[in-house]
Amino acid sequence: MTMTERVLARIDTNFEDDRDRWLAWLRIPSISAQPPHAGDCRAAAAWACGQLAELGFAASLRETAGHPVVVARHPGPEQVAGEAVPHLLYYGHYDVQPPDPLALWTSPPFEPAIVDGPHGKRVYARGAVDDKGQVSMWLNAFRAWHAETGTMPVKITVLIEGEEEIGSVNLEAFLAANAAELRADIAVISDTGMWDIDTPAITTSLRGLVYTEVTLKAARRDLHSGIFGGSALNPINALTKALGQLKDDAGLIQVPGFYDGVRDISSKQSNQWASLGFDEAAFLAGIGLSVPAGEAGRSALERLWARPTADINGIWGGYMGVGSKTVIASEASAKVSFRLVPGQDPAAVVAGFKAFMQARVPPDATLEFQVFGQGRGLEVPVDGPVARAAQQALADEYGKPAILMGCGGSIPVVESLHHLLALDSLLIGFGLNGDQVHSPNEKFEMRCFQRGTRSHARLLGKLARPE
Repeated sequence: MTMTERVLARIDTNFEDDRDRWLAWLRIPSISAQPPHAGDCRAAAAWACGQLAELGFAASLRETAGHPVVVARHPGPEQVAGEAVPHLLYYGHYDVQPPDPLALWTSPPFEPAIVDGPHGKRVYARGAVDDKGQVSMWLNAFRAWHAETGTMPVKITVLIEGEEEIGSVNLEAFLAANAAELRADIAVISDTGMWDIDTPAITTSLRGLVYTEVTLKAARRDLHSGIFGGSALNPINALTKALGQLKDDAGLIQVPGFYDGVRDISSKQSNQWASLGFDEAAFLAGIGLSVPAGEAGRSALERLWARPTADINGIWGGYMGVGSKTVIASEASAKVSFRLVPGQDPAAVVAGFKAFMQARVPPDATLEFQVFGQGRGLEVPVDGPVARAAQQALADEYGKPAILMGCGGSIPVVESLHHLLALDSLLIGFGLNGDQVHSPNEKFEMRCFQRGTRSHARLLGKLARPE
């Protein structure tokens, strides 16, 4: 039996203990967005720090202007068979989203419930998959290697933050201040998903994000619509008219220069995605819809993973209370976001949106803008030795090649690690589309949890002990 096989056998034997540690972490309500839970965030960080210390890591809590960061280092072996071993930076987060609305949960969000599902047992809890469950997988892989060998098979640095769910507001400053300590060959992140429960995936691209708020102002005060209606400018009408022109009938976004730098996917990527047999009708039916939206002439996965978007996320103005009030509001506002793909410049998109809106401002109206975030879309290399080892490890575990898939969302830390530490990231996740991340009844399949743990253990074996 090879060392990797011994490690995998230990993972299977100790599964219940690994599960129980995960459940204990889930019971800590580490809600970073809510100040009353600051102590819980610290407790969750201390829990992770203690786990790493048990495995021989030099682990500590490091203060930030907000919630603490866990940093841990293990030297591993200097060489294996006369060759240097890689240095991996494992990133994750211990904070979770607020569980509201509580009435929609079938069990208390911080009392993990083990429930039967179509794929076996699953765990319902806030943070079950995002990200305590996925961090617990690689912690358990470390534990199994430590139990079998007394050490780690490669050099490892761990970074677990507590503010990912509120935008990682203090992480970049921490990375910049501790860049030398956090240097590694590549980052490993499990905060993404699989194609399906039997098909592993490596995420190769992420969309960036521009998030803005625009306010259109007109009269000095709210007006009686019976007295001024028909003469005075209505800001809500003007704002909605302008925003209604963001896309044409084919779904193309009309912001000047918006598609500058956008590239079509390769024919190889297109063919692979087409071979997945994605059922968009079923995808939409699951949320009560039936008609696809977006750019005409593009495949569903291309629209979801590789094309930019524009969305109005909120709009308000005037009277919104119970009953009627015939008012012409003095101002109206909207939240507008743009998901960006690699090649787009977020600053140029912001400038283009401002120009788009200014060109549609009627006389007597003024516009004010706020920009809450700007992040580039990223391509994640998959041709390096660690990425190739991950593909082999996943193929060994699942008996089929990993899908190289895109992600329609954003993981800001990937860009931060890239531009501050010059680190590429390996994105191997084990969540499913139906895990209800950020929603009531978040869950994680135990099958995904166990096979994810085994996959991380296999990756370590591939990197340090080719067998």
